[in-house]
Amino acid sequence: MSTAAPSGLAGHAADFARDGAIHLPAIFADWVETLRAGVERAMATPGPWERSYKPKDGSSPFFQDFARWKDTPEFQRFLDGSNIGAIAATLMGCREVRLFHDHILVKEPGSSIVTPWHQDTPYYCVTPEQSISFWIPLDPVARAVSPEFVAGTHRGNVEYKPQRFDGTDLYAADTRPPMPAIDADRGRWRILGWEMAPGDALAFHYSTIHGAPANTDGGRRRRAVSWRVVGEAARFVDRGGKGSPPMSHLTLKTGDALTGPDFPLLHPRN
Repeated sequence: MSTAAPSGLAGHAADFARDGAIHLPAIFADWVETLRAGVERAMATPGPWERSYKPKDGSSPFFQDFARWKDTPEFQRFLDGSNIGAIAATLMGCREVRLFHDHILVKEPGSSIVTPWHQDTPYYCVTPEQSISFWIPLDPVARAVSPEFVAGTHRGNVEYKPQRFDGTDLYAADTRPPMPAIDADRGRWRILGWEMAPGDALAFHYSTIHGAPANTDGGRRRRAVSWRVVGEAARFVDRGGKGSPPMSHLTLKTGDALTGPDFPLLHPRN
């Protein structure tokens, strides 16, 4: 399989720069079965950063796990054989692309868990200047249960206070402003969302405000893998061992480039 970026991405790059979130139909369609197998392997043996949620109402769980590429052969094959690095370089306009981490998200049928509106930047130990998350669904996703994005919010230079799913602050004495009440006045915002097929991808900036509804889509699983990548301008930020994932083992200091075995180079290829 080709590791070059597909033609016709220039228009998508302009949309990504403007909106901070775009839909790329069928761009990873050849990798659906490989990624499904990787998700099932990872779910059978959760890693140390597994973070699943079981709703108090007794509905289905929401499985999450992070940074499983090192011990999941199917994920390694995807990184080695897909063109994800070249696609990211084209969308971001950068020379180099490194993996930050992978993130498995499985909302089982009927799960009442809502992913609240948030930005990823305050949770991550990296600056957002050149950043993309590729959210790749492995099941059909109806528009009603698709992730949603508030267009252009990555360009506002505002970081909102990060919180846990239970509504508590992630960092003590955090003086950043709270997340706006987007659902209270949805007409005020340009909210993006798409019906999706397995192998499509959502590409979004770490600072774009986004969230996702409960999985009420008629008994269908919503399996997805997100691949978080960065360009050469990215720099480490010390979050004190907190964040998502915590990555407390790193010895990098704030301002250091993201290098080393935890952040393999995806583009250009040797």
